[in-house]
Formats: sequence, C-alpha cells, structure tokens
Amino acid sequence: MSYFVNNEWLIERLEQQKNGQAELVIVDTRYDLADSDAGELAYRAGHIPGAHYASLSHDLSSGMRPDGAGGRHPLPEPSTVAAFFASIGIKDGVTVVTYDDQGGAMASRLRWLLEWIGFNGEVVVLEKGYKGWVEAGQPVDTAIPKRYDNNRLPVQLNEAMVLSQEQVKEKIGKPGVIIIDSRDRARYRGEHEPIDRAAGHIPTAINHFWQEGKREDGTWKSPEEQAKRFEGIDKKSNIIVYCGSGVTATPNVFALKEAGFCNVQLYAGSWSDWSSNPENPVATGEE
Repeated sequence: MSYFVNNEWLIERLEQQKNGQAELVIVDTRYDLADSDAGELAYRAGHIPGAHYASLSHDLSSGMRPDGAGGRHPLPEPSTVAAFFASIGIKDGVTVVTYDDQGGAMASRLRWLLEWIGFNGEVVVLEKGYKGWVEAGQPVDTAIPKRYDNNRLPVQLNEAMVLSQEQVKEKIGKPGVIIIDSRDRARYRGEHEPIDRAAGHIPTAINHFWQEGKREDGTWKSPEEQAKRFEGIDKKSNIIVYCGSGVTATPNVFALKEAGFCNVQLYAGSWSDWSSNPENPVATGEE
C-alpha cells in the first residue's frame, strides 16, 4: 500500500473507529517556514476532528546551533520526540494519519521520525492535506484533544537511516553511491539561494525535485511511476537523499522505497548543514 491515502480512506477508518474497529491518531503538521507560529494558529482555527498538532520547529526538530551546524531543522533527541508522540496517543496498535498543506513534506517528516525511532505501526499521509479535506466538504473542528501524560513509547533507534555531514563526505564519489538533491532545479544549480549560506549542491549529487513524486492533481504517484522517475539508477545503489533542511527530502525517501530501492539514507542536516561549513566543496550547474 502507498504511504499516501485519500479522503475516502480516512472517512472509512474514522467510521471504523466510531464502531470500535480501529484506533487512529491524527496529526496536523501544517507549518509556514516564514512564520513558525502560523501552522498552529491555522490548526486552532480549524482542523480535522480529533487531530493533534505537531510543530516542525518545536516538536519535530531540535534547536539549531548559532553557526548553522546540524541544519535549520536538526533531528530531535529520540527520547524527546518519542515522549511527544506518546503524549498525543501514539502507541503500539494504533494507525497514525498525518497531514499538512505543503504537499506532504511536513507530514512525511513525522512519518520518517516514527520509523527512525522504531515505531512499527501503520503511518500514512493524507494526500492533498487539509486543503483537500476542506474542499471536499468534510467536517472540521476547533476542539483540542487531550494529552496523555503517562503514556510511553519505546525507542529502538534505526541509526542506519540517517547520515552525518562527515559520513556524507566519506561517501562522495564512492562506487555504488548516489546522492540525490530534492530541492527545486534552480536551487540545485546554484542560480539562487533564498535561505542558506551558499548556493549550489553537494558535488556528484543529481537532482530529483521532491514535488515530482506527485501528479498535477496532487495525488501521489504509483510505485511504477516512482520507479520511472528514478530510471537509470541501480536498485542496489546506496542512495543518500538531502534537501534544504531534511524535511522535503523525506517524500523522496519514501518514493524511492516504493520504487524498490532498499538502501536509502537521509542526510538530515542537508544543504543548510553542508553550506554552514565554508570548507565543504560546493558544485553549481548541472552535475
């Protein structure tokens, strides 16, 4: 099954939950990179009934260092994020449904984090997000669900899922290693850089913009269509995926896995971490 689901899927599961046949935890991850409070304000103004809120900056990341090392959205401490997930009801046996209004990027970050800390339950992303839910005439709510202070979620960290800056440096140019930059073409080429310290990309990286994992109507492409996106890359390759800050790369991580690639790792610090070090090489133009 694709990790993206549609409104009909969620409506059916919500009905099953009412009948005691399913247990869902719904998480709203809407976030505005230009205004860190906007997502939560939008959530409080209206959200899918029963949804909790998770902020990219407060819940799904840890604080950035002043020198930028670690990236703009560094990974949270595993025990800290596990405690947050437990507090909103995530536990063994539940299905987690997450959504945003950024095409699935923030929601995919949440899904990736749950996999990273070892949660083995079902986690899906609502395609078309909150906007698609509202446009379809589905109900919304402003009630804030209760938290669970005594819940615990065990951590069994999947350390191989993530790479550091030094580990990426060691792999550049190595046989069987493919580095994928998930940002838009202009930022990859170094034509402009609106956020980070330098424009360009990691040497040898190829570009596969994460938004290309979706169709024009916002639905998620099939595994066959994802495989076509990455045509020409050996399925046995060690794939390293990055973006600006380790968020929009996560849809590409899952697209690659759906396409049949097994050895896929995230450079979580991504370009914001790489470009924070003036000694790191930078490439521009087409690789």
